[in-house]
Amino acid sequence: MSKDSGIQKEVGGAYANYVLIVLMIVYIFNFIDRNILSILAEDIKADLGITDAQMGFLYGTVFAVFYAVFGIPLARFADVWTRRSLISVGLGFWSLMTAASGLARSFPVLAACRIGVGIGEASASPSAYSMLSDYYPRRLRATVIAIYAAGVYIGAGIGVFLGGLILDWWANTYPTNPPFGLKGWQVAFMVVGIPGLLMAIWVRTLREPQRGMSEGLTTPAHPAPFRVLGEELMAILPPFNLKLLVGHPGAIRKNLLAAACFALIAVLLISLTGNIGQWLATGIGVYITFSWAQNLKIRDPATYAMMFGSKAFVYTMIAFPLTAFVGYGAGFWIPPLLLRVHDVSPADIGMYIGLGAAAGGFLGITLGGILSDYLKSRFRGGRMIVGYISILGSIPLLLLLVYTDDLVFAFWINFFLTMPAACGGGVPPSTASDLVMPRMRAVAGAYYILVNTFIGLALGPYAIGQLSDLLHSGGMSNADALRSAIALSMLVFIPALFFLYLAQKHLPRDEAMRLELARDLGESVEAEAE
Repeated sequence: MSKDSGIQKEVGGAYANYVLIVLMIVYIFNFIDRNILSILAEDIKADLGITDAQMGFLYGTVFAVFYAVFGIPLARFADVWTRRSLISVGLGFWSLMTAASGLARSFPVLAACRIGVGIGEASASPSAYSMLSDYYPRRLRATVIAIYAAGVYIGAGIGVFLGGLILDWWANTYPTNPPFGLKGWQVAFMVVGIPGLLMAIWVRTLREPQRGMSEGLTTPAHPAPFRVLGEELMAILPPFNLKLLVGHPGAIRKNLLAAACFALIAVLLISLTGNIGQWLATGIGVYITFSWAQNLKIRDPATYAMMFGSKAFVYTMIAFPLTAFVGYGAGFWIPPLLLRVHDVSPADIGMYIGLGAAAGGFLGITLGGILSDYLKSRFRGGRMIVGYISILGSIPLLLLLVYTDDLVFAFWINFFLTMPAACGGGVPPSTASDLVMPRMRAVAGAYYILVNTFIGLALGPYAIGQLSDLLHSGGMSNADALRSAIALSMLVFIPALFFLYLAQKHLPRDEAMRLELARDLGESVEAEAE
């Protein structure tokens, strides 16, 4: 095993497996801190006096916009700086902000803390995708990323389980006059946030893999990584983003026109829903993403061309986020739905739904990654088959889950539902890695996270919550309104299947032409090594 100054130069092996386990634990912490909000939702709503739509905004949009937007500059930073250090700093920050959520006594303060959690968590996955793509050969890429991504389901399940357990324990221990006036949901945030600070120290001890070593496309260290971070932040933050467009009059006109269009759409949606925060935040996020893409085209035309010049990349980045609209939305609202329908404690819901989702998600995403790599070895578009399995397998099980009146049956269906729902998780980031050069992987992965976050996390929970409020105001019971909203969300699977077909159609050619395109764009290309 060779190492110089903490640099790992060996592909695969025991140390790579150790790094994979550590990074998966980081992702588990990521989703514990994120998803605990689901089981705490009913208590937070009662304590702060907010609606389903506001709760969806708190869990989804206010977190997602900052998570997605800051994911881009942090991913570009990961492509030029030490990735293990970036993950460590980000983990420490989001854990601190999660613990601080326990001090919130108003909706705005809690929202501000969730913004901090979103910014911190934005550092993790692009860096992890890039590190793991260097630690393992291409033939194992979807399997390895799927194992890492299993942290989503393990963490989400543990978060729901721990949140319910802490709520019941706190209520039983302190039925009146709790210490410092803290509510159970506030204590839960503190309990899950503090251990992440210790985990951040552990992550800092990992060895950094040599960039590009898994394909023989080694990339030299960047001489000024913090300057790159500064430039990337300038590219996304108005009005500094316009400075980088100086000298490109057409780009400035297009940028201002896009800003006006996004503002008009946001105003229309605000007038329809009455929710200023949701559409103001979403509009700003979409505008920032547009500006970043413009700046990327000017500053790094090769990366821009390899990402957006690939139809397979573009369609993959639409298809899978559309499935996430249902996944994030239903995943958030199922625990509150079961609490409304059944006379049961949060601890019971948290235990069976949380642990069932953790087990089903781990099995689903891991087996899905193995299957997708096997299918890819048979034909280039093989990984996309797993996307069809995910969508078509989820539809009947989700309908059974939301409409059954048998709680035990619901617990079992939740376990089996999570397997197909999770099985495609390793496909889009591994496909993105296969379509770009090593120095571009973190940015490509971050773009997937950005679109997945906007469509899935920012819109899914909010849209279901808004529809639930609308149906409830029309006369439906609280539970029936939420049931119907979750069921109707599955209409999004129709365009998801269409874009999945298009991605599979274009993937073989786009992947085969990757190195030729890179050469034409002026990239240094050496022979690949498996």
